[in-house]
Amino acid sequence: MMENKTVRLEVPYEKAGLSSEGCSAELDLYPIARHENIEITRRPAVIICPGGGYEYCSVREAEPIALRYAAYGVAAFVLRYSCVNKKFPTALLEAAQAMAYVRKNAEELGVDPDKIMICGFSAGGHLAASLAVHWNKSFITDALGGDRELYKPNGTVLCYPVITSGEKRHDGSIVNIAGESPSAEMLETLSLEKQVTKDTPPTFLWHTADDGCVPVENTLMFASALAAEGIPFACHIFKEGVHGLALCDDTTAGYEGHINPDCARWFEMSVQWIKAL
Repeated sequence: MMENKTVRLEVPYEKAGLSSEGCSAELDLYPIARHENIEITRRPAVIICPGGGYEYCSVREAEPIALRYAAYGVAAFVLRYSCVNKKFPTALLEAAQAMAYVRKNAEELGVDPDKIMICGFSAGGHLAASLAVHWNKSFITDALGGDRELYKPNGTVLCYPVITSGEKRHDGSIVNIAGESPSAEMLETLSLEKQVTKDTPPTFLWHTADDGCVPVENTLMFASALAAEGIPFACHIFKEGVHGLALCDDTTAGYEGHINPDCARWFEMSVQWIKAL
């Protein structure tokens, strides 16, 4: 019987540096091991944007999420994007660079270039959704160059996301990327429920109905906008749970309130959704 030998992918970096004028970020790589007796060589992938109010990148919503996705056969990448004193569109340009990096290196990373998702938590959800609605805008291609299709997510996973800059906004996140006195045009650009078009990719969303930090209306408004444009989506609203649940188990729990078996179902639901795209 032939030995089922595991062979690690030879990837260019364990960390990929991303940079352009005025911004810099790192992308942590979590590719999937290849097995000699398995024919699957191209996996779906997800680029993870941790939350943190655009002040920092949450540790609980970074590597643990990537490792869990990798364990389920989804190649994962964690974007350590710029936060402090970095105004829009700094982080968005970094997210676009991350998408282009994974797509350009898909063969070496064992990734299907047509199944690259972007996933975000809280403010990271705002970043992920920003790429989903703005990927083909001229301000991205003017800054980064290249074919705009490089920057397009094939799907989006949004976890208790910040979406709106309006009445139901999360003040800290919007102020951190727009400043204290943003223009009406800037607020419109950052209110992502107003930016959904037929070019927005399919989306998986989840939130808790009683989220006391980022109101559930953020998710509901985005889902409604997707429905209006005929974009496929899945939306799961759980009855109760605090903000920042991450994996909802003791893997990512900062305190007992982060352990929520009902909401923990979101992860396997998202894997099934990703693999069905």
